Amino acid sequence: MLKIIYAGTPEFAVPALESLLRSEHRLVAVYTQPDRPAGRGRKLQQSPVKKIALEHDLPLFQPASFNDTTALDELRACDADLMVVAAYGLLLPAAVLETPRLGCVNIHASLLPRWRGASPIQQAILAGDQRSGVTLMKMDEGLDTGAMISSLAVDIDPSWNAARLHDVLAPLGAELLMDSLDNIEQALQQARGQDESHATYAPRLTKREAEVDWNKPAEVLLREIRAFNPWPVSYTFIEDDNLRLWSARANALFDPGSPGEVVAHDVEGIYVSCGDGILQVTELQFAGRNKCTAAEALNARNLSGYRLGKP
Repeated sequence: MLKIIYAGTPEFAVPALESLLRSEHRLVAVYTQPDRPAGRGRKLQQSPVKKIALEHDLPLFQPASFNDTTALDELRACDADLMVVAAYGLLLPAAVLETPRLGCVNIHASLLPRWRGASPIQQAILAGDQRSGVTLMKMDEGLDTGAMISSLAVDIDPSWNAARLHDVLAPLGAELLMDSLDNIEQALQQARGQDESHATYAPRLTKREAEVDWNKPAEVLLREIRAFNPWPVSYTFIEDDNLRLWSARANALFDPGSPGEVVAHDVEGIYVSCGDGILQVTELQFAGRNKCTAAEALNARNLSGYRLGKP
C-alpha cells in the first residue's frame, strides 16, 4: 500500500482521484487550486477535485504556490511515498518534486512529447491530429518534459469536439495510473526519456483567439469550432452583436460568396462562405440568448443577406 498525495483541479483530474479512492492505496492529502470566482455572479467556486475531497473527508490543501515554507512544511508532513498530479495548474519546484519518497508522476492528456503544456486536447483537434492519448510520466522541473512511464492512445473521431475528447481521455488517464501503481518503483526506474526532436507546445488558450476569421478555409474553422467547445467557444459578430458558434460541419452544396456572407439557410444549418468552402453552422447562440439549433435560430431571426464578422 502506497501513501499518496493527489494534486489536481478540473474535471479531467476526477476519474483518477475516484480510482485511487477505490484502491488499496491510502490518500494522505489532496491538493487543488484555490477557489476562483466564476459565472455571472463571480462567486467563489470550488474545483471539481475539491468537491470530491470534501465528500470523502480527505485532508485538503489549496496553496497559491509553494514559494513559502508553510506550504512545503505541510507537504513534507504528509510523509508520502508518491505524489500523483493531473491538471493541477501549478508548476512544481524541485523542493516539491523531491519530497515524496518515490517522487511525483503526472497524467498528461497527450501522447508526449507532442503537445506539452496547458491545452493538449484542444491543440490536437486544431492541428487535425488523427490520434491522441494519455501519458504517465515521472515529473521533473520542465513543462511536461519528464521521462515517460507508459501511455495509451485513442483515435480521434472527426466529429469529436474538445469536450468529447476530454471525456474519453480522463478515464483513460485513471486506467493508465492504476495499471502502473502496483509496480511503480520498477516502472519509474524503466521510464524512458522523451524525443525532443518531436516535441510540440500547447499554450494556454485565450478568448481572443476564438474569434472567427472568415478568410480561413472552412475545414480550418471547423476544427477551431470543435477545439473551442466548451471553452472559449468560437465567436463572430452579426452587426454589433456577438454570435457564438457551438457546432458546424463543412458543406460543398452551395456556391461561395465573400468571406463571412450567409449564402443560404434552412432548418439544417446556416451556410457561411469562408476563404475556401462553405461552413454549415448547426448550433449557435445570439447575445443574451440560450444556445439553439439552426432551425430555432431562424425562427428568431432572418439571417438572409447578412455578412458575419466585425462591422
